[in-house]
Amino acid sequence: MENTLYTITVFSENTVGLLGQITIIFTRRNLNIETLSVSPSAIKGIHKFTITLLSTEEVVSKMVKQIDKRVDILKAYYNTDEDLVFQEIALYKVATDKLFEKGSVEELIRKYHVRVLEMNADYVVFQKAGHYEETQQMFEELKETVGVLQFIRSGRVAITRSKVERLSDMLESIQEKFEKNQ
Repeated sequence: MENTLYTITVFSENTVGLLGQITIIFTRRNLNIETLSVSPSAIKGIHKFTITLLSTEEVVSKMVKQIDKRVDILKAYYNTDEDLVFQEIALYKVATDKLFEKGSVEELIRKYHVRVLEMNADYVVFQKAGHYEETQQMFEELKETVGVLQFIRSGRVAITRSKVERLSDMLESIQEKFEKNQ
């Protein structure tokens, strides 16, 4: 079976030690997390973990069910790229003198749609938002032409193409059941 990049979304309260509990599930299955991003979600008091990994759907499905069983987890889902709108952010630091030796900063900005975050006599810091392939392509070009002093890429941030957060639907159905029982 061919491995596919899956995005796992986990909703929880902000509980100490939860990240460790989640990563142990990956470790036990000898799976590597490709990217990880954690932040508050659109729902007050709920945090959202966005984790990517290369695997088969069968393995990912089992992992999500196992994650979902944790007491501190509200809900876990998995998606493929087609179900999501997603981006990464990359920062590149290059030497100012080498950058100006090789040509126009304006050309680079137009080609990659980057922002200049900081510029001084020693270095320039660029920010590029996009998919992995786009941020990597810019890294490769900068490395070959002017050299890269520092580079960092964020984990994937993603939202589903559905109208509302998937957790909202689940919470709404729980609320409706609760109200019917009272």
